Amino acid sequence: MKPEFENIPLNINETNKRFELEYNGHLAFINYGEFGKSIALVHTEAEPELKGTGAASALVEKTLTHLKEEGKEILPYCPYVFAYIKRHPEWKEIVNPQFPGYNQINAQ
Repeated sequence: MKPEFENIPLNINETNKRFELEYNGHLAFINYGEFGKSIALVHTEAEPELKGTGAASALVEKTLTHLKEEGKEILPYCPYVFAYIKRHPEWKEIVNPQFPGYNQINAQ
């Protein structure tokens, strides 16, 4: 994660079921659904002004860190989140083994 994002808090918007990160007045978010102990991450979006800043990656990392600390398993249905986990396979430990792409993640 780029240093400029380290001290920006992750906002958990339970009303809209999304994890949010605000940077320079612009928003990036991940929509989620709850399924028992698992959290399905279904869609990541960032305002166009955040393109190329690293905000979306920081959002994913902060979200995964939060969910790990909460003892949750994830279902990374969002293609962006799934691609992030494939690039950072250390996160496989919190992916629900029932997730269809689980075996595509090469654990370290």
